[in-house]
Amino acid sequence: MRMDSDDVADVEEIWKTFVPSASLLRIDPADFAFRWRSATLGDLAIVRYSLTAEVHSRVQPEDQLFACRLVAADGVLRTRRSIIDAGAPWATDSALVEAEWNGTAEVSALLFDRGRAQELARRITGDELLSLRLTSVHPRSDLAARQWVRAFDYLLTSALSLDDAGDELIEAGLARHALTTILGCFPSTFSSAITRDGGGERAATVRRALTYIDENAHLPITVDEVAEAVHMSTRGLQYAFRRGIDMTPTEYLRRVRLDGAHRDLRNGGVDESVTRIARRWGFANSSRFSALYRQTYGRSAKETLQEH
Repeated sequence: MRMDSDDVADVEEIWKTFVPSASLLRIDPADFAFRWRSATLGDLAIVRYSLTAEVHSRVQPEDQLFACRLVAADGVLRTRRSIIDAGAPWATDSALVEAEWNGTAEVSALLFDRGRAQELARRITGDELLSLRLTSVHPRSDLAARQWVRAFDYLLTSALSLDDAGDELIEAGLARHALTTILGCFPSTFSSAITRDGGGERAATVRRALTYIDENAHLPITVDEVAEAVHMSTRGLQYAFRRGIDMTPTEYLRRVRLDGAHRDLRNGGVDESVTRIARRWGFANSSRFSALYRQTYGRSAKETLQEH
């Protein structure tokens, strides 16, 4: 969904669709501009909008897991008990959060159906009795906050690039990524569940494997070599990836290589070609690479190269 508007009523209508608990308590129509971009993937909504106005708003979700970031020159965010740092992401599944600003603000938000989020969290942890709850509106660290910002940009770009027909596997992967982004950034009951029954050790191994892949994806590494690097059997690594991030090591390696090829296509010089870049990132079959690229980024690799 894409909308640019100068009608105050549009804001209320869209907010109520995505965030039933949200309300605008005060807004000045004389100095108003609204730009909205969003994508809905099943029970997940990914939203970014900018709003120029004098605003006092409040959010208190009942059936949603709501994670958000407000960037405004004079923005103020608070709960009943604390002030939220300006520019930092925050999250709530029941706590009241109020926001005020006068001017232009950019808001980025992930909205998850609470029941669906709990179902996914139970699958990840293996704890069928897990009651998913956030235990703080504040991120667990500055590093976690920065990771949330980077992950949100990836999620929105990827979701907006999907065509109308969509792809169930890609959409499920993005939803899983969105949930782990929220639960990795903010303290919750998920954190304690993931550390039980060896979950913490398994999660640490997956993180090491992800780092190894990120740093070496440009080399002709194999999944066997990734497993050896983190001192685990290949079968054990595959199981840990499935439990931890709901994809195989091969799928993650392919995604990182696609991202690398995407960057090279955007930065390519006049002597570059799609085939050369594809091979550089381990895609020997250029036709297969082109199909994967279009499926992931919503356009052809050749178009990306020619534009940049």
